[in-house]
Amino acid sequence: MSPSEQKLRELIRQGEGISTEFKACRNQLSRDVFETACAFLNRHGGTILLGVEDSGQVGGIEPDAMTRIKKDFVTAINNPQKLNPPAYLAVDEITLDGKALLHIYVPESSQVHRCNGRIYDRNEDGDLDVTDNTVLVAQLYLRKQTTYSENRVFPHLGLDDLDRDLIAKCRKTAWLRWEEHPWKDMDDLELLKSAQLYQTNPETGTSGITLAGILLLGKQLPLLNTVPHHRTDLILRKVNLDRYDDRDFVDVNLVESYDRIMAFVHKHLPDPFYLEGTTRISLRDTIFREVASNLLIHREYTNAFPAKLIIEYGQVRTENSCRPHGFGRLDPENFTPFPKNPVIAKFFRQIGRADELGSGMRKMMKYSRAYGGAEPELIEGDVFRIIVKVPEFSKSADPVPPQVGEQVGEQVGEQVGEQVGEQSRIGLYALTSSVLSKRELLQAMGLSPVYLNYKRHVVPLLEHGLIEMTIPDKPNSRLQKYRLTAAGRRLAEKG
Repeated sequence: MSPSEQKLRELIRQGEGISTEFKACRNQLSRDVFETACAFLNRHGGTILLGVEDSGQVGGIEPDAMTRIKKDFVTAINNPQKLNPPAYLAVDEITLDGKALLHIYVPESSQVHRCNGRIYDRNEDGDLDVTDNTVLVAQLYLRKQTTYSENRVFPHLGLDDLDRDLIAKCRKTAWLRWEEHPWKDMDDLELLKSAQLYQTNPETGTSGITLAGILLLGKQLPLLNTVPHHRTDLILRKVNLDRYDDRDFVDVNLVESYDRIMAFVHKHLPDPFYLEGTTRISLRDTIFREVASNLLIHREYTNAFPAKLIIEYGQVRTENSCRPHGFGRLDPENFTPFPKNPVIAKFFRQIGRADELGSGMRKMMKYSRAYGGAEPELIEGDVFRIIVKVPEFSKSADPVPPQVGEQVGEQVGEQVGEQVGEQSRIGLYALTSSVLSKRELLQAMGLSPVYLNYKRHVVPLLEHGLIEMTIPDKPNSRLQKYRLTAAGRRLAEKG
């Protein structure tokens, strides 16, 4: 029995409670499932299991109804007429005793949510409608405001203080990842309201951009005027231990900060060749995608403590201010994820910069041993720290296996130089600064996006390890893009 299956059985054995709810849902959604989601969002989060009776008996969901139930849930939970503000919750299909279930993890929200216009809270007995109890509603709003600083409203901030081009880019990224994403047809203000980045202060009645909004999408000057201490310090310290060998002082919005962090990581950390089955996995990118998003998402931004990512010999350390929910080293086997900035985290997930709560940490744990020989250390406190062991290569060392190096040196030179020539070199050069879709890559080569050009000019680059797919297990995905491998980057830099 796998650890995940054991954990699920234990959850069912414990029965329903303040953070667990079962719904039968044999062939359709229970009407009150959205009330439960609303209550979990308003309280401390929780887990909903669809396909389990109230008694804990696993009945499962009928196979013919599975797709429809998943679609109905996701559609309704994103509909502000049903749940306001809407929530973007992941629905995972799991199997237990040969029966299909749906697992929905609902994180605590930093907002007060309404379902069908009613406010629900959670207690040991289930979902409680508190709409008409002004004392309980006031306590709920007060708890959210005092717990989450990301929702502080700045009435003087408006759309002109945000990077409108960046908003457009995020909108496009979200609907490319999910064709029916609600942001697709929204204007900028509607998108900000949907993402909870533009709110109304319930005490004063004033509306404006929130702290999360200016942090995520703000232009640099308005951002620093609002949060003057905002910065992320990226440091390489291997030779000059008293100061640094390289440094990037990042004081831009969080979306651009993420890109700067990953660029610094790409510049100074190796990416050894690693196969999982027949698929190449970038250990470096998988691990530090989670590190970068954690550094930005789970920070307490009212604290002036500067966040840091320090690359040292054999390891990388990060530090950021934190409002802790515990102290000491986290145990991944018994770890319960707790969102520090749910609005910021949710936005990052929509644009593909972060995984669902908890799953990114599991990936980091899984791949860190293969990358640096040890699991990472995560230490929670007033300052949250991560320590990741990393491999070291000498300047002459080649992280690509010898057989790949020979192929690049002999076959690839001939293939690229003679068969596809200058156009492919242009394509490689275009990929040095960004990842590109098939259409964008062919257009960069000056070619029309037809299959014959793809076969002649892109496939050879894939076959010889100069470029790779970003979604290798789904080669025909409409979201597929291409990026350089280490070998491809060397060739591109040679011109």
